Amino acid sequence: MFFPEGQIRVQLYGEPVDMRKSFDGLSALAMHGMGQDPLSGQLFVFINRRATQIKVLYFDRSGFCVWTKRLEAGRFLSDWRVVRSREMDWTALKLLLEGIEPGRQRKRYRLGK
Repeated sequence: MFFPEGQIRVQLYGEPVDMRKSFDGLSALAMHGMGQDPLSGQLFVFINRRATQIKVLYFDRSGFCVWTKRLEAGRFLSDWRVVRSREMDWTALKLLLEGIEPGRQRKRYRLGK
């Protein structure tokens, strides 16, 4: 991702998403589920039910891009009940991609299992 870190807006979708969705399905969720314009240049973050896969949708002036990350062990989130659709900053997205939840003390997975 090649963005000026202080200027990018990130929107987190607060419900589990079917990861079979691609450009059209994710942009429809951004528009109808979040009330945001998917063509705005913001990053839209979607996480699956098990919180093992994440997709980021972005429009770069010439078309949509989708980035995907799937964890082999552990989860991005510990509890869906505390997740809400919201705006987050670039740093929070980087922490989420590394599996770090602010305020949480445990690691997302145990070593050796």
